[in-house]
Amino acid sequence: MPAIRRADATWSGDLLSGSGRVTATTSGAFADLPVTWAARTESADGRTSPEELVAAAHAACFAMAFSNGLAKAGHPAGRLAISAEVTFDKLEEGWRVTRSQLTVRGQVPGISADEFGTLAEEAKDGCPISNALKGNVELSVEATLEG
Repeated sequence: MPAIRRADATWSGDLLSGSGRVTATTSGAFADLPVTWAARTESADGRTSPEELVAAAHAACFAMAFSNGLAKAGHPAGRLAISAEVTFDKLEEGWRVTRSQLTVRGQVPGISADEFGTLAEEAKDGCPISNALKGNVELSVEATLEG
């Protein structure tokens, strides 16, 4: 049975001077987060953006995929710290999400740095959010194994 999740947004005003709110309706994990065009293209100033929410989704998805891949390879993670940086840029054809760069630092007993990097690449390629972005957005992962 498919999992369906819902988020809701409201918006008032025009694009440049208007503002909105976004809520995680299914989970209730967050409600009424403020969003504005300026938060997307200039400074966040305490507001979020669709791109930040994509970055959060990509980081969380990758964390799950990578931890699963490590465990299946016989190297359960002690700790993984993941960040995702999503780039929103104005191109000739208009504003586009152009890149999602994942960075992972991990403490994984008994694994080599090479295997850690290989499994990170596999997790990047297999993560469902990566697959949703693939073909439209440049995807990369930088993996660092810590002692």
